[in-house]
Amino acid sequence: MKHETGQKTASDLTDNHEPVYQALLTAIVEHQLPPGSRLPEEALAEVFGISRTGIRKVLQRLAAVQMIRLTPGRGAQVAAPDAQEARDIFHTRSLIECANLPAVSARCQPPHLAALEQLLDKERQAYRQHNGSAAIRLSAAFHIQLQAISGNQVLTELVTRLTQRSSLVIAVWGAPWQQGCRCDHHHRLVDYLRTRQLTQLTDAMRQHFDHILTSLRFERGGDVLPNFSLLFAHKGAPQK
Repeated sequence: MKHETGQKTASDLTDNHEPVYQALLTAIVEHQLPPGSRLPEEALAEVFGISRTGIRKVLQRLAAVQMIRLTPGRGAQVAAPDAQEARDIFHTRSLIECANLPAVSARCQPPHLAALEQLLDKERQAYRQHNGSAAIRLSAAFHIQLQAISGNQVLTELVTRLTQRSSLVIAVWGAPWQQGCRCDHHHRLVDYLRTRQLTQLTDAMRQHFDHILTSLRFERGGDVLPNFSLLFAHKGAPQK
C-alpha cells in the first residue's frame, strides 16, 4: 500500500493493484464518485482490466479506511457519513490538530512557511477557476502539511485519513460548491504561525472547524451508478 505521506513499504512496490486503489481513492476524495455511489465489482474489473478478485481486494482496502461500505446483498458503495458521524469527524480533527499546534509552532522554520504559502497560492487559484477537485485536494494538503511540521508521523497519517473522511462529509452535507476549506482561513493560520502567536493560532484553528460544521446542510443525496468507463478512461489498465 502507498501511504499518503508518500512512503512505500517493500510489499507496496510489488502491488500491481495499487494504481487502481489510488484512482478510486482520489475519485472518492475529490467528489468524482459521490457518497452513495455503487461500485460493482464486474464493472470496475472491466474498466481497470483486472480480475474481480483484484477489485475485491481493492474494495476491501477502501472499506478498511472507511471510504466505502461493503454490505451483504448490496455490494460496495462510497461511504455516506450520517450527521452524527460528520460532527464527530470534525470535532476529532479539531481536538487533534489544535493539540498538535504547539509542536508545529516550535519546529516551524522559513522553508515550512514557504511551502505552505505555495499551497495557499495554488488553493486561491483553484477557487478562482472553480476547480473543485483541485480545491479539495489542496485544502487537505494544507492541513496535512501543516501538521507534518511537528515531525509526528503517526499523527500526520491520522490527519491524512481524517481529511479523506472529511471530504465525504462535505460531499454529503456541504452547500453547493463547498469544496474543501476557506482559503482565507488558511491564510490567517499561516500568519499566526509565522509570528508564533500560539494562542491566536489555536483559536483560529478551532474557529475554522466550527465554521465548517455550521456551514453543513444536513440533506442527503440518493444512490447513483457513475459512468466508470468515462471517469477512469485516462487511467489505463494496469497489468494483471
